Amino acid sequence: MLQVNNLTKKYNGKTVLNMPELNIPKGQSFGLVGNNGAGKTTFFNLVLDLIRPTTGQVLNNDIVVNQSEDWKKHTSAYIDDSFLIGYLTPEEYFYFVGELRGQNKADINSFLGQFDEFFNDEILNQKKYLRDLSKGNQKKVGLVAALIGSPEVIILDEPFANLDPTTQIRLKKLLKQLSAKQDKTLLISSHDLGHITEVTNRIVVLDKGDVVKDIQTTPETLKELERFFTV
Repeated sequence: MLQVNNLTKKYNGKTVLNMPELNIPKGQSFGLVGNNGAGKTTFFNLVLDLIRPTTGQVLNNDIVVNQSEDWKKHTSAYIDDSFLIGYLTPEEYFYFVGELRGQNKADINSFLGQFDEFFNDEILNQKKYLRDLSKGNQKKVGLVAALIGSPEVIILDEPFANLDPTTQIRLKKLLKQLSAKQDKTLLISSHDLGHITEVTNRIVVLDKGDVVKDIQTTPETLKELERFFTV
């Protein structure tokens, strides 16, 4: 589904990402971990054509992402609150994203009904603009909006950040349900090693822009990652 070839990104001559090859097949739940500055967000930004590579390319379903926009039809993402529109209410934002995805208001209202527990009566019908919501509630809006239109590829950068423990548990349940669907390809980054080993079946570790581990998730993966990051 996603293929990386000779991908690098440099800023002022300094290499912040060096990924010669990476393949993420359709239906895989893929985790990306690393310390601050490891290159996780840079990689996601390259996959989404938010920044241009210094060398190489990213292909999404055989489409070079910086040469065509056709991949956007089946791809969605939530990276940070810059993806939101602060002067809209959550409902207005969901309808806006839905329109982009070919969904009408009735479609969106029906879609949102499955997230009552996740929203916890804090998102809808509150008569608040997105800019006035807490960081955690903004995150909830962005995550759910990324699922509108049943995208095939879903990219989430630090989805557990700023969420309270109850919401983190509910999000893990949601991500596990998505990863069980063979038509969904998930790319998730997180600093929380416990959470990401629970919701992904493959984990790549980045260190200073380089891939240093690429492992299939097993019951021993968390301990392996903990050993790596404590050396």
